[in-house]
Amino acid sequence: MELNEVYFYTATINNWIRLLEKDEFKQIVLDSLVWLVQQKKIAVYGFVIMPNHIHVIWSGSEMNGKEKPFTSFMKFTGHRFLSELKKNDQGFLDLFKSDLVNRNHLFWQPNALAKKVVDRKMLEQKLDYIHLNPLQAHWNLVNDPNDYYFSSCSFYEQEDKKFDWLTHYMDAV
Repeated sequence: MELNEVYFYTATINNWIRLLEKDEFKQIVLDSLVWLVQQKKIAVYGFVIMPNHIHVIWSGSEMNGKEKPFTSFMKFTGHRFLSELKKNDQGFLDLFKSDLVNRNHLFWQPNALAKKVVDRKMLEQKLDYIHLNPLQAHWNLVNDPNDYYFSSCSFYEQEDKKFDWLTHYMDAV
């Protein structure tokens, strides 16, 4: 992913394990996004955190040290997941053991999908998709997408200020 471009990004927990089912792990994802926004490394236009994957519409504005902010996001969340599971659920942590030479645990599948957003129509389609994700029959997390806390839907639909760190998509494209 290149800086100063808007992307629709999907990252999945390794082996589709429902690590993000617990709110404390969803909060780790949010904390990382908020920190990067506050540091002016990224702008986030929309997101949803599902039980085993995330969708984010974002752009990076500058490097975070020697790495792109998207890489920092993945590393930070992985380190926090590891720390949390070491303290509270060693058995669950074992599900993420890795045979890779450079890491003992792997939380995110390495093949995250990043699609460059080319125009406002595409951005709006992707926003609709992520906001309706919690309503899909196989998830059935809420009846109204505005009721799903870990989503930017209410930011747009109800002008909810709980995610005041978001950038309105109209400012993106």
